[in-house]
Amino acid sequence: MLTTFLALLPILWLIVALAILKMPAWKACSIAAIGSFIIAITHFEKAAGIMFSGALEGVALAVWPILLVITAAIFTYNLVVHTKAMDTIKMMLSSVTSDMRILALLLAWGFGAFMEGMAGFGTAVAIPAAMMVAVGFDPLKSILACLVANSVPTTFGSIAIPTTTLASLTNLDPIHLGTFISSQLFILNVIAPFFVVGIIGGGFKALKGVFTITLLSGLALAVPELLINVAAGPELSVMASSVIIMGVIILGAKFLPTNDPQYQFEATTHKVTGKEGFIAALPFILIVILLILTSKLVPAINTPLASIKTAVPIYQGEGAKPYTFVWVATPGIMIFIAAFIGGAVQKSGFGEMLSVLGKTISNLKFTYLTIITVVVTAKLMTYSGMTADIASALVSATGSLYPAFAPLVGALGAFLTGSGTNANVLFGPLQLAAAHDLNPNYADLPLWLAAINSGAAGIGKMFSPQSIAIAIGAVAPALDAYIESNKVDSAKANQLRESIKANVIMVSVLKYFLIFIIANGVISYFGHNFIEHIQLLLFK
Repeated sequence: MLTTFLALLPILWLIVALAILKMPAWKACSIAAIGSFIIAITHFEKAAGIMFSGALEGVALAVWPILLVITAAIFTYNLVVHTKAMDTIKMMLSSVTSDMRILALLLAWGFGAFMEGMAGFGTAVAIPAAMMVAVGFDPLKSILACLVANSVPTTFGSIAIPTTTLASLTNLDPIHLGTFISSQLFILNVIAPFFVVGIIGGGFKALKGVFTITLLSGLALAVPELLINVAAGPELSVMASSVIIMGVIILGAKFLPTNDPQYQFEATTHKVTGKEGFIAALPFILIVILLILTSKLVPAINTPLASIKTAVPIYQGEGAKPYTFVWVATPGIMIFIAAFIGGAVQKSGFGEMLSVLGKTISNLKFTYLTIITVVVTAKLMTYSGMTADIASALVSATGSLYPAFAPLVGALGAFLTGSGTNANVLFGPLQLAAAHDLNPNYADLPLWLAAINSGAAGIGKMFSPQSIAIAIGAVAPALDAYIESNKVDSAKANQLRESIKANVIMVSVLKYFLIFIIANGVISYFGHNFIEHIQLLLFK
């Protein structure tokens, strides 16, 4: 009992520090890392030198490739804002339709998925929600729609860094892992846009007249995401799918027009030429092209670039493997190249771009510390045996029903940290250990539970205080600008501002969180049983 309590102590500390004490994530995670080290070398009797080498390996994994791709993705977005290209992109998206339901699908579901696939890190909620408020949507409904919409693509956000990090951390094949995740999320991918329309339209009655477009927009994520994961891996599965989603919605708005006065609105827009649109979107277009060209889909390019790597022995404990730094064929490098080329075409000087990069790095400094310390904590917990001990206790408590509860573990990680990547780093190894304890002879159970953890992290992020804080931070200035430009009276203005308080949002989004997490638990339990039975039939 004492051993399990001490193994849980870093996690319990994070719950108390983040959810109750409201401590900044970088402080809480730093203390968790130090505490994990102390527990590892005292109660678990691990050599301090070996645990220190494990912590160093955690730092290496955090810096390259996790922080590299986060920095590159956020820099790209900041650069597009700096060059005013984001204003052009907003104008293009807002000019598609005058039906608020379809525009909500385009912004919260389609563009939100694109921002998640490209940048992640809260941008998929903050940017679409602010855009929706700017064109006249209710601020609370805008935030709720974006939080719900972002629950499913999170695991493939920032060029799939949560999924690829989990694969690296657990030595699982990223293509198989991504395939399992996209299979598990298939149903939620299809139904999520229905909730977006229901939130914006005041109930599912709002689906009248847009049911077909809503269904097609869900399938436009679910089907391509699965096929891309099977064929090429997770990196482009949401970014590429999001382009398909937006294409489907734009075509639907043109060929399946709606004429329901209840959902019409007026937005001030001006026509964007094809050249203006292309230049504005160029950095994102180049990201997709470069990632495809350097992926395993093009072995003639991928093979020589992937060979530029350095294997360094860092962790010195049992089962140690050299940590490999891939220097060129990594998404972060390709995103940086795309950003600098796109910025140059958008008339931004090299000095300007370096200035934007410097500000980006400065603004992310606490994020860097948070991610480094949470990865270090996960490594220490894994190498010391803490993770395995927690897994054994969970399996003992739930028995064969554990897969039904596995999504709660992933959701808890994202609730605490506000990050799908951090949730996977914290609890991915625990899911593998639980799978081994539950059934050591079931070869695909580790993959299944790791995938469930990653998918459920997005659901937990929907309810995370960090996600809600990011949404408020982006929507509040947009709401103030809307109130001022539209001369909204003071009573109504105060009502709108009060509606986006953190406690109001958390209470409002709770029911959607519960629906999604219960559905994921059902999928996890029955899905794993189905696969196990198929394997028994094939190999008995």
